[in-house]
Amino acid sequence: MTSVDELFKKPTSAATPKRKFEPVQDPNELYKAAKLDANGDVKSKGKEAMVEDEVDDGEAGPELPPDFDQEDVPDDEEGRFFGGGMEQKTAQAMQYIDQQEEEEAALEKFDSAWVRRFALSFEKKISKNAELRGKFENDPQKFMASEADLDTEIKGLSILSEHPELYPEFAKMGCVGSLASLLSHENADIAIDVIQIVSELTDEDVEAEQEQWDSLVNAMMDADLIELLTQNLTRLDESSETDRAGVYYVLGVLENLASQSSLAETIGQDASVLPWILSRIQQKEMPVSQNKQYSAEILAILLQSSAKTRGKFIGLDGVDTLLQLLSQYRKRDPEKDSYEEEYVENLFDSLICLVDEDSGKIKFLEAEGIELAQIMLKEGKFSKPRALRVLDHALGGVGGAPACKRLIEAAGLRTVFGMFMKKQENQNTEHLLGIFASLLRLLPGGSAARIRTLAKFMEKDYEKIEKLIKLRREYAARVSPVEQGIENERKSFSKEDQEIMAGEWLSRRFDAGLFSLQTIDVILAWLIAEDDGAKKKVVSLLADRDEDLSLIKATLQEQLEGLGEDEPGQNDFKDMLGTLLQFL
Repeated sequence: MTSVDELFKKPTSAATPKRKFEPVQDPNELYKAAKLDANGDVKSKGKEAMVEDEVDDGEAGPELPPDFDQEDVPDDEEGRFFGGGMEQKTAQAMQYIDQQEEEEAALEKFDSAWVRRFALSFEKKISKNAELRGKFENDPQKFMASEADLDTEIKGLSILSEHPELYPEFAKMGCVGSLASLLSHENADIAIDVIQIVSELTDEDVEAEQEQWDSLVNAMMDADLIELLTQNLTRLDESSETDRAGVYYVLGVLENLASQSSLAETIGQDASVLPWILSRIQQKEMPVSQNKQYSAEILAILLQSSAKTRGKFIGLDGVDTLLQLLSQYRKRDPEKDSYEEEYVENLFDSLICLVDEDSGKIKFLEAEGIELAQIMLKEGKFSKPRALRVLDHALGGVGGAPACKRLIEAAGLRTVFGMFMKKQENQNTEHLLGIFASLLRLLPGGSAARIRTLAKFMEKDYEKIEKLIKLRREYAARVSPVEQGIENERKSFSKEDQEIMAGEWLSRRFDAGLFSLQTIDVILAWLIAEDDGAKKKVVSLLADRDEDLSLIKATLQEQLEGLGEDEPGQNDFKDMLGTLLQFL
């Protein structure tokens, strides 16, 4: 079982529900589209001009075109013109054709035979287009028709997402390799269509069985999908809306694939993906675009999925880059409910992943991350709780001792203890408790830093200890009814079923606040072991409700028993709990 000291400290997934690509209108295009009247004023469509002394000439609407005779307008009663300006008979004919096409599509059977027919047709269109392109390289008119046919065939593959049971057959026929090969097509629009189709086929909304999804994706990976996607990232120009959409679809494919941890690691180890993302999140934009935000989101997903990816990103000076980007928000808040807000949130999530690694902690200190977090705690609003979370992770773990020492050197004790004595949201309180537990666990005995930390708990007649006992009772009051409910359930389960339910029950206790309760008791145990005055204060406060140190002892004992026999990296934590129990 994982140490409770580490449980629930990983950042939550950055992934958010999938969004559609939102086209961005170029202000220059909007300007050109505006009509000017004779006086040079813009004629606004759909809005009244904000001019109070406007002269009413008795006419409304746009000016009629030249040589337009009002008498030429047909009688509305005959219903000749519709929204598109087509005659009624034409509209009826078009409606009939649409109905026929829908009926034909409904009658078409999508099975293995359909896949084989499509594969044959698809290969022919690819070959024909390649042949004509090679023969008439300098005369696009000669191969445009074949390219249009190929484009239509690619878009037709969208129907396959409704029939995932055909994925294995589709892969078996070699269609996946042919589709992937088009990612390097000379026409970037063809490549973008392929990217969009791949995104649709691998989307989480597709109701595919795992084996079906795997058969398709494995074939794509065998066709060097990741490398082909990154090649498109470098050739697409986001100043064009079409290319901007292409980049969005590439990021969508990466997100879909990263839902599998093994694939997420493969993506993270690609030579081009992380460098491109690192470059993309640094591009200056105002406001922050959808693709910049999405790039930061993909980064957070990849970093959460693999230690190897975190190590590689740290080696790219990722920690320093993230701190530079986040430093812009030490006092300024991003606009609420904007892409910028999501972007900053994902940067914090990414940084938290990095400082969980020992090498990331070192880079964090070198780049003065503690000092930046300290500024955010003092002056930030949006950044304050996120900076506190970063500190909790940076100070935690066996490699957190240097960060603990640096926090004290940067006069951080006053800041975090000041926050602790004020009313905080539950998450902030949990992170503050995590920081205190790390300081007491990792600072060397007898060191100046440890003495200063202990002094903070003892000052003002042990007011911090009083706050800890108060919090302990609050968390115990939340956990107790949940535990009572679990005990009632336990009576109706067999021994085998109880073992099956053990994980579920523990999760419910943690949701109620067990982790914070355990952390508080570890802190109190440290204070009892370190100072006789602190021990007397804890005993006295507990006695107010006829409680004693056995409560704290029981909590530590449960933590100790919950650790696996040979769980890696937990020997120090087990030794610590065993030592603390001796003082209780």
